[in-house]
Amino acid sequence: MAGDVRFEPDLYRGTADYYDRFRLPYPDAMIADLVRQAAPSERGRLLDLACGTGQLAFPLRGSFAEVWCVDAEPDMTEVVRAKATAVGATHMRAITVGAEDLPAGPDSFESIVIGNAFHRLRRAAVAGLAHTWLRPGGCLALCWSTSPWAGSRDWQRALAGVLRTWQNALGAAGRVPPGWDRPRQRDPDHDVLSRAGFEPAGRDEFSVEHHWTIRELAGHIRSTSFLPPPVLADHAAAFDACLTAELGRHTADDRLTETVGFAYELARKPARA
Repeated sequence: MAGDVRFEPDLYRGTADYYDRFRLPYPDAMIADLVRQAAPSERGRLLDLACGTGQLAFPLRGSFAEVWCVDAEPDMTEVVRAKATAVGATHMRAITVGAEDLPAGPDSFESIVIGNAFHRLRRAAVAGLAHTWLRPGGCLALCWSTSPWAGSRDWQRALAGVLRTWQNALGAAGRVPPGWDRPRQRDPDHDVLSRAGFEPAGRDEFSVEHHWTIRELAGHIRSTSFLPPPVLADHAAAFDACLTAELGRHTADDRLTETVGFAYELARKPARA
């Protein structure tokens, strides 16, 4: 079976501030449903793996006595640390380390969440580690959201075209490996988790209508691995002008409407007999 595509480890360097400001939050209904399904005791420990700036850790923190926020990118964990200090979340711990190098022992966590990142990890290895790290009966949740350039609206197709043009112009087309999703199509996440010893515990989907401004979309794009600030560099103003010209044809009251899809897939480590 073909292995997962390898992503370079520093693709998100320089994106943390944009990631925190312009990535859409997971909807309250999804967070509430995830808590209901996973049923944390409020005395356990949560691991947010490949945490970004804590898009899952912060809304879930009230259901756990301790929260570990783990990311390989130091800019991300610096933002998590600052946010935790700002809200007085002394039970949150930010750790800069790759997923496979996390120093955690067996039965360390009551729940693990991975948001928009499982495809970037060595899935089989991380699934096996997660199974070891979880307490019996604990849950792993893979969480996802759709991207604004992936939809069928006219402005989304225009946005996708702008991104392709600039990726090619700036020599960034190969930053995300071609065919990155093929391993997941051949070997779906739920099969990877099943081989690691997990049992399926449900999947839920949620839709939220969001109204983007072009400025917000420009910030969101800077939060990505394919056109981050170090890639745009001195071309940032020209990129923004191009984006405004192309998307301005599609705006209504300076807004571009997207139906954003969110989902989580829940897997459970079997309880001991």
